[in-house]
Amino acid sequence: MASMPEPSAPLAGAPVATRPAWPSAGVLRHPLTLWAAFALVHTVLVLLCLHAPGWPLGDVEVVYKFWVAQAVAGGNQVGIDEAWVYPILAYLPMALANLLGPGLYVQTWLGLVVALNAAAFAVLIGGLRRRPARPRWRVTAAWWWLGFLLLLGPIALARIDAVTIPLAIVGLLLAAGRPVLGVALLTVAAWVKVWPAALVGALFVAARARARVWQSALVVSGIVVLVSVVLGGGAYVLGFVGEQTGRGLQIEAPIATPWLWQTAAGVPGVGIYYDFDILTYQLHGAGTGWASALATPLMAVAAAAVLLLAVLRHRAGAHYTRLVPPLALALVLVFIVFNKVGSPQFMTWLAAPVILGLVYRGRQWRLPAALALTLAALTQLIYPYLYGALLAAEPWMVFVITLRNLLELVLLGWAVRAVFLSNRGPLLRTIP
Repeated sequence: MASMPEPSAPLAGAPVATRPAWPSAGVLRHPLTLWAAFALVHTVLVLLCLHAPGWPLGDVEVVYKFWVAQAVAGGNQVGIDEAWVYPILAYLPMALANLLGPGLYVQTWLGLVVALNAAAFAVLIGGLRRRPARPRWRVTAAWWWLGFLLLLGPIALARIDAVTIPLAIVGLLLAAGRPVLGVALLTVAAWVKVWPAALVGALFVAARARARVWQSALVVSGIVVLVSVVLGGGAYVLGFVGEQTGRGLQIEAPIATPWLWQTAAGVPGVGIYYDFDILTYQLHGAGTGWASALATPLMAVAAAAVLLLAVLRHRAGAHYTRLVPPLALALVLVFIVFNKVGSPQFMTWLAAPVILGLVYRGRQWRLPAALALTLAALTQLIYPYLYGALLAAEPWMVFVITLRNLLELVLLGWAVRAVFLSNRGPLLRTIP
């Protein structure tokens, strides 16, 4: 077969057509600009955490601090001496926030989360050195993440989920070249908050080094369980599973939307109440018990269906860079859409798969990136600023949260479709 002809060189002295330079492009890619933006965004977020209405730091300042103070005073340690709503490693960052004493607990917590985000940001953009060849879409993903954090608001730093996000971002970015380390980080994150298990599942399906994926996850999990048993918490190492399954229907959950509208309409027997055991606002009324009981099985079925589709696409030849980002996003959204909890911090989970999609697929991920930004903005509007209107079930606020929940379904549909199409078309991008 004849080879394609080489393009002819321009004649000597002939003008060479060049693309006009965009003066600000280099500035936006410069590490000093990126780090200045990182510092500015996190300064704004810290100030919002400390001064925004609605007390966004309530969980940190009261609940997390109380659990640590209880253990320091010689009382029960959650996850070791009693069942707990979180996996056992969630206690570690809560305890670290107490290193400078209870008087500086909140400030230390915020410093810890900002430091973790900085580490993930450095991995994403390639550190502090000026690199002319800095990959364009890594820079785009970095700017997107900063915008996402700003639109999401104080909840981006003020929950235990904030500790897992940088671990998940770094884990996904490393997984292609260093699967053992990447999966180890994701597994550690899953023992802080369960959701990164979805990312491990995506890698198990799509990675070539599948054996190393599950071996790394098993080794890390085995170490966590062993340490928990040695510390005397063997009976409660999986206690978070029972604590979660016993929860009611939280008002922000997508599956709770019909009952939220009934509350807004004043339907007798339907309303909002505060659960003092779980410390959340939940719904009561005809059918809420069934919805709560069915939510977790529905989540399992939906996740299994997405994984089965991904296995079929993988066997049909879907490349890693085409399959992993939408699969990770789809599984994370299954955890959100079919969850009976629906806390606002769940939106933070979108950051890791969207960043991976932008890094691997570039402009093909503009739509999900824009949808995620919209979800972040709607979430900040709902919490912490106008949460009182939601608790009062004011119709306009019920409409806002309904819109957000519908957009979650739209994004899930986009991700599932991308998984379905992952073995079609040319491979436009490679691992950067």
